[in-house]
Amino acid sequence: MRTVARMTLTVNGRAWSGEVPDGTTLLDLLRDHATLTGTKYGCGEGQCGSCTVLADDKAVRACLTQASAARAVTTIEGLATGDRLHPVQQAFLDAQAFQCGFCTPGMIMGAVALLARTPRPTDDEIRHALDGHLCRCGTYPRIMRAVRAAGDALARQERRG
Repeated sequence: MRTVARMTLTVNGRAWSGEVPDGTTLLDLLRDHATLTGTKYGCGEGQCGSCTVLADDKAVRACLTQASAARAVTTIEGLATGDRLHPVQQAFLDAQAFQCGFCTPGMIMGAVALLARTPRPTDDEIRHALDGHLCRCGTYPRIMRAVRAAGDALARQERRG
């Protein structure tokens, strides 16, 4: 018989608490308990990147991360401010960096993590950061353009204060 644990964590800037079975992955907590379905289940083995979220400000594969290991989580739903998209989300839209969109939440979260630590990444740094994020539609050149454009937009925002 599985035991149930009471958990409390911050999800997208808000306190979340609930009961989850021991051993629940962060992906299952987000999708099944917090009803945030933007984070996608892909391979279930951490190989495709579709489930990438920020846990304690680091990009992690939610399908491999135990829910109990995270204190603060940001998902794709937590990036926008009101009606204003996060610069990475806007750049992906502007560059048409997706077709089916299944990989997009994970790609965006991976790019957000990269740009937080490396505001002006080289193409090699972008490729390295997004290595393991699979896009079945093959929009990699557009994804690269989007990440570069997002870095530029974030730099302009920072200069404006």
